[in-house]
Amino acid sequence: MEKITRTGVDLAKNLIQLHGVDSMERVVVRKAISRQKFLEWFANLEPCLVAMEACSAAHYWGRKLRALGHEVRLIAPQLAAPYRKGGKHVKNDRLDAEAICEAAGRPHMRFVAVKTADQQNVLLLHRIRNGSVEERTALVNRLRGELVEFGVFLPQGIDAFRAHFIESLEDGTTELNGVARTALERGWEHLEALDQQIAWCDAQVAMHVKHDSNAQRVMAVIGIGPLTASAAVSTVGDARVFKNGRQFAAWLGTVPKQASSGGKTRLGRITKQGNTYLRTLLFQGARSAVMAAQRRTDRLSRWIVGLQARVGWYRTLVAVANKHARILWAILAKGERFDPSYVPTRAAPPTGP
Repeated sequence: MEKITRTGVDLAKNLIQLHGVDSMERVVVRKAISRQKFLEWFANLEPCLVAMEACSAAHYWGRKLRALGHEVRLIAPQLAAPYRKGGKHVKNDRLDAEAICEAAGRPHMRFVAVKTADQQNVLLLHRIRNGSVEERTALVNRLRGELVEFGVFLPQGIDAFRAHFIESLEDGTTELNGVARTALERGWEHLEALDQQIAWCDAQVAMHVKHDSNAQRVMAVIGIGPLTASAAVSTVGDARVFKNGRQFAAWLGTVPKQASSGGKTRLGRITKQGNTYLRTLLFQGARSAVMAAQRRTDRLSRWIVGLQARVGWYRTLVAVANKHARILWAILAKGERFDPSYVPTRAAPPTGP
């Protein structure tokens, strides 16, 4: 068998498809192997480039393959899909593995950095917390909706719900019977358990920020707290893989879509591509920064106040989130510290012949 120089891998739970080519781009191997024999097969293979889609378990397999001496590249699924024969109308594991292998050989392809185990451990906390928050919101809406069926109308907001729920439940004038009251009480106990789960996750995230110097420097940015700082450090990892702050902002999806042609630039809404969780946290931080800008006198806050007067609240939020993304890149990639009064210096144009 010819030496394999590049292998495309289509990951799955049990059966993994491989597509390998040699230095002349000739197909050397095209086969499916079980998950149990995946690492064994690569252990007997000379080091080569291994490409996989950035999907479930991809970072785990990437770390294992790197330990065997292989070069691992993860590709976003939307970047590999155009190389699949048959396009979106024809799809199977063999074609997916071939498309991944082909995409990895393109000279200007963009890749996803393989996350470390420490990064994924912290991100697990964020995912558990975020899921608990979503479950708590659904539970509060469910309990409020059930009470409406008996003429009990509670005000909006989770704090107001907590303040009035028990009182409404103990109201003897409602049509609730004993079984219904017990069911609602069990829902209240579930709500308290979710509150404890979220509080525990917050404490663990705060502990991570306390022992991470990068996260502490990120927290200095106006509007960014422990949750965003921890998520940014754990999600990004090595920010030096991005060429500049704009590239990082584009990766997060905070830059406008383009529909430009014929020399005419047409910009639309932000792309919303990239990590939804981190982008959401950045927008929440931007909201806090805009609200606090009226009380501050630093250069960044004055810029926010002036921008809001010109373009309004919502566009200012987008602009501040984009600026925060670029600031995060400078902090994480260059080791800089945030200075709200920082004035960028531009090199003077050359003069003379």
